[in-house]
Amino acid sequence: MSLEAIILEAKESMIHCDRAAALAAANKAVAENVDLVTVLSDGFSAGIREVGELFSKGKVFLPELMLTAECMQEVTGVIEAAMAKKGSTGEKKGVMVIATVQGDVHDIGKGIVISLIKTQGVEVIDLGRDVSVEEIIAAAEAHNADIIGTSALLTTTLNQQRELEDALAAKGLREKYKTMVGGAPATQRWADRIGADAYGEDAAEAVVKVLQLLH
Repeated sequence: MSLEAIILEAKESMIHCDRAAALAAANKAVAENVDLVTVLSDGFSAGIREVGELFSKGKVFLPELMLTAECMQEVTGVIEAAMAKKGSTGEKKGVMVIATVQGDVHDIGKGIVISLIKTQGVEVIDLGRDVSVEEIIAAAEAHNADIIGTSALLTTTLNQQRELEDALAAKGLREKYKTMVGGAPATQRWADRIGADAYGEDAAEAVVKVLQLLH
């Protein structure tokens, strides 16, 4: 099966929240030895972004959104394992703390970002969802992180990313860490406005930005 066909299957499986089809597409991608990063970013990630957009328009509801997120976690587990077998993890390049900001209980997209970053030899500390600015900073300090990444799916929680920047500055820690923002309402303009070091539009771009920040 061609890469394009697998990408289409991956995207459709997310849009329709079809767990069996999603796992089948992931296993086909592994078996066919196609570019797994492309399948994740252009297939599964594109599909889940579309589900997020439908949710924001009231065309799908929270249960479907959460089921799709769970499906994505299973898929990324399959692909992450395949990448690890290929020996793509390599030497440890740095430590990143990542979290979904306080007030936001969605993990859409974050799991795939974590999976791809791990394959590049970066240790990722996932703090989960609904994490306060103070907890994020404490974790960064405890793990001696190089990068702090935050995700916000809701426009109402986006300002938590600004509060993180302000809190780091107030504590005299802003120069100690590189910061990266992401999530559906985040943009490069938003990152520039709050003083974040990088913005990742999708998982594939996030990996590139993380490696640039660690360079």
